[in-house]
Amino acid sequence: MDFTFIIILAIGLSFDTFAVSVSTGLAVPHINFWRASRVALVLGFFQGVMPLIGYFFGSQIQPLIANWDHWVAFGLLTLLGVKMIGESFSAPDKTDTSRNPLAWIVLIWMAIATSIDALAVGFSFAFLEVSLLTATLTIGFVTYLAGMLGMLAGKSTGPRLGKRMEIIGGLILICIGIKILSTHIGQGG
Repeated sequence: MDFTFIIILAIGLSFDTFAVSVSTGLAVPHINFWRASRVALVLGFFQGVMPLIGYFFGSQIQPLIANWDHWVAFGLLTLLGVKMIGESFSAPDKTDTSRNPLAWIVLIWMAIATSIDALAVGFSFAFLEVSLLTATLTIGFVTYLAGMLGMLAGKSTGPRLGKRMEIIGGLILICIGIKILSTHIGQGG
């Protein structure tokens, strides 16, 4: 997987974070740069670490499914994409402003919830040729930027933008899964 696809993957994964950050900007419209940066750092950290954890578990079973690993990567990315798109049409539980998104416990739970898809992507990394360090750092950095931009957007626009971003993120993940599958099938696998 080349760097261009890592960037695209990172962008796709960051749309959940963007949506949550929009709701944080809505819930705390007076948020300053340092508090917003703390939120974005926590979200980016979890989004960057989860692929490492997923990779560890994926690499444990990779030898067992090496002949059809491209189907696993395609399936995981497609399921995550469909899940993100489906969640964009569900009730707005991510935009619940009844809890303080700046409280550490709420922030940690938001970070875990938005990075579960990165765990699954990391699992698929075990079946692909990818620079794990480059991928995790890129995913974390792009997520940080998405978090900061989301809070800024939430302060100035409204909640509808977050749902649209989830749809785009889901479509990106599905397209990456299709690309992985078509590349592997095109190579005779």
